[in-house]
This record gives sequence, C-alpha cells and structure tokens, in this order.
Amino acid sequence: MRELKEVLYSEIEDFREMGHQFVNGELSVMKFKHASGGFGVYAHRNKEDMMIRLRIPSGVLTLEDMKVIDHLSKKYGVERIHLTTRQAIQLHGLSIDEICDLMKEALDHDLYTRGAGGDFPRNVAISPLSGVDPNEAFDVTPYALATGNYFLKQIYKYKLPRKLKVSFSCSDADEAHCRVQDLGFLAVTKDGKQYFQVYLGGGLGQNPRLALKYEPLIKPSDVLYYVEAMVQLFMAEGDYENRNKARVRYIVEKLGEKETLAAYQKYVDQLREKGGLELTEITNSTITKTAEPELLEHPRLFAQKQSGLYSVYLQPVGGQLELVDFEKLISFIESVEGIEVRLAMEEGMCFRNLTAKEAKQFLQLTDEMSGNTRLEQSISCIGVPTCQVGLCNSQSTLREILQYFKDRNYNKDILPRVFLSGCHNSCGVHQIGSIGFTGKKKKVDGTLAECFTFSVGGKISADETVLGHSYGEMLATQIPEFLYELAQDIEKSNLDFEDYRVKEEAAFHALVEKYLV
Repeated sequence: MRELKEVLYSEIEDFREMGHQFVNGELSVMKFKHASGGFGVYAHRNKEDMMIRLRIPSGVLTLEDMKVIDHLSKKYGVERIHLTTRQAIQLHGLSIDEICDLMKEALDHDLYTRGAGGDFPRNVAISPLSGVDPNEAFDVTPYALATGNYFLKQIYKYKLPRKLKVSFSCSDADEAHCRVQDLGFLAVTKDGKQYFQVYLGGGLGQNPRLALKYEPLIKPSDVLYYVEAMVQLFMAEGDYENRNKARVRYIVEKLGEKETLAAYQKYVDQLREKGGLELTEITNSTITKTAEPELLEHPRLFAQKQSGLYSVYLQPVGGQLELVDFEKLISFIESVEGIEVRLAMEEGMCFRNLTAKEAKQFLQLTDEMSGNTRLEQSISCIGVPTCQVGLCNSQSTLREILQYFKDRNYNKDILPRVFLSGCHNSCGVHQIGSIGFTGKKKKVDGTLAECFTFSVGGKISADETVLGHSYGEMLATQIPEFLYELAQDIEKSNLDFEDYRVKEEAAFHALVEKYLV
C-alpha cells in the first residue's frame, strides 16, 4: 500500500486549497461536494464546518484504530463520534485545515478516507456477527475484507457514474442488506459446500428496487470476478449525464431484468477467460478463547456459536457516541483478552468473544450508553442542521420521541425500531424498516412545516424483503405523541406490532389518519 499512500498524501494539499476556495465563496456547494465526497469529506450546512468519514474496513475496528480515533478526536476538539449505517465512523464540526491535517494523520495510521463518499466503491458492508453467528452458513469476513482491499488499492483511479455499494451477509437474516444493494453476496451451503448467492441492481432512496437474483451459485474464491464484472457493467451502462438516474438499479430499468443479467454475465465470462482474480490465500480467523457457558438473558446479548462466549451490542442514540464513553470502551477492551469489535449497519457496535462474567460487566458499563428496547435502538441519519441536502432534523425528532416516552415512564419493549431519514435519500434506511419516517417540507394550514412521510411494513431477509408502504405525512412535532398512542394500543391488544397492524387494521388506520396532515 506504500504507492497508494504516496498518491493519497500528494492529493491533500490540492484538496486543502479547494476547501479554502469553497469556504471563501469562490466555489459552489455542488462543485465542492462532487470533489470532496471522494475524499470522504462533506461540508456542513453552514458552509464552514465539515465532516470527515473514516473507512473502517467492513466495520472491523481494532483496538489500535480506536486509540487513533480517540487521539484525533481529542486533538481536534471532536466531542462525539458518529457511527453510520455503512459501518464507518464520522467526525463532525471541523475546519478545512483540521480536516486535511486529520486526513494525513489518519493515513499515517492506515485509516483511509479516500472513496468514503462520492462516486466510488464505498465501504464493503458485512454481517457484524459473521464468524460467531450460530445461524451463519460460513464466515464471510475474509471475502468482504479482500473485496474492500481490492477496491482500496485503486480507489483514486475509479471513474464511476455514481457510488457503488457491495455487501456480504453470512446468513439468511441478510444483516448486510444484500437484497437492496448494487451488489450483494449472501452466504449459503449446498451439499455440504460453501457458495455465494449473488444479488445485483438493488438500492434504496429515490425509486428503490429489490436486487435481481443471479444464477448459478458461485464459489467464494471467485468473488472478485463478480465484483469487477459489476464495475465494468456499471461503467459501460451507467448514466454519466443524469446523476438522478446514475445508480446501478437504473441499468435494470433501462435494459430490463433479463438483459441486465445477460450483460453482467458477459463481463463475468470475459474476466474469467482472462483469469487472475481468484482468491487463493483466504484464511479464517480462529477464536481460541474458551469459557464455561451460563444461561444469560439480555436484549443486547447474543450467545455465539463458540460455546461459553457472548457478543454484546451497543447502540448510542442516533449513532452519536460521546467521546468520554468511547474512551471507557477502549479501557475495557484493553483489560480483557480476545475482544473483537465490529460496527453494525444500524449505527451500533458489536463486542464479541466475551465470557459470561465479562459480558455482565460490559452490559453494566454500557447501560447508560446504549438503548435497550427496540425503540431506543432506532436509527436516524445525521439530518438538518448538519446535512447539506437534508430537509428535516431527524436526530432531534428521534430524541424527542425517546424523551416523550421517558417523561411518561414508558419503557416497555412494545414498538419495533423506528427508521428516520431526513430526506428521501434513505441514509436512515427507512424503506426497510417496520416503521419508517422520511423527512419533507409541506404546507400545513398555510405555513411550510417540517413533516415526515410515515411508512410501515419494510423488512429484509433472504426469504422475504419488502419495501415499506407509505401512508402520508405527519408533523414532526406530533410523531412522539403518535408513537406513544400506538404503543399503548398495541400493548392493550396483546399482539406484536406486525400482527397488530394486520389483525387490528381498522384501529391502526384510524390512528394513523388522526395524525396525517
């Protein structure tokens, strides 16, 4: 990677100059955004402060990475880190000079930002429990890391129509969202052998689409042929003129499903004939830590397939983890043998390979840092007033929801997770949420108001992936009251949310209508 790093170091000062031009008003918002995204940098709405996104390879976060991030955060006055829905870490509120200095220091420690935004292959996503999940087909971690490394080695060379998202899921739960990605690899077994089921052409946001299923199953060692085939198909058929129609899913719209699969196959065949992309040095990590199992129950605790070991999930509100809490996590990890940390797709973190005693200690340590109910583990994009393209303050709305329930001492685990996006771009993945809210502006009683489109029924798994159904708009200020009333009605029915909205359809619709504007 030495040659890559030399190139990336050489780019920083030119980017610094461009950043100053933007801050001084000499460069438009969109022109700067199109350039800065490729460096993993986006300006805040105030056009002065900025955000930098650190690529954490498939969310695999080492202790050394955590120490570097802590050091950089303290040095540049960052009070909290933002965990994203793409297993990356964002640092907000920085000047252009701080951004560039931080970028260089991160690169000194092998933390990359190049291609973390913009028209590049993004961080390769993965099931955060891959390798320890009792229900997994096999551990997909090495294949995801190999793919991410393949992208990173040439990251500054890509000229794609738009971003490219690739995911690897280890089980039918599809925790890396393969069914709604540009390219997804779902681990399966057949006749005792390991394979990937490939999906392509999916995506969320405007004009969402479920991915096409590619046949036949492929050998895991061949995965890079299918990755590069997608890159070549995207460059050949993607729309470089209209950014609103430039994602992979619009190729399916343009060519049709059958023709898209045939075009993809053509590139696969060409690459396989050429050869040289087989993964021949894949090794799975071995967990040697052992412990006696105990019967433990907690909403944030998961028993691993390694007997006696447990994973604990932590999700700060809205993915916003205070730096003082981050430092407590570092101290705990330093004191315990064999812990692995993985970032999740829901703005959270998984701490793996804990004994029962360690898990109980860690649950106690993180009790105030993390939500425990599903509602408390809701997801929100960064939203207004930070995001340039956001329409609504999704973070504030989420906190107001949780405060409304807290003020009424209502801590029962009744509602599912709520997914909030401040605009239609679906950074909060609202379209696959049981309950979703999408920010928009709407005139209500003659005044332009902050509203959210309410949707239900989204879900994702290998067996069934459904995009949520939209009902209409609600005032942001009334969403907490609506959800509280909904939770009370569900509790009285003695049903879970999904059964309630089907079996008590009339009551559910009446409640929704009460709050629509």
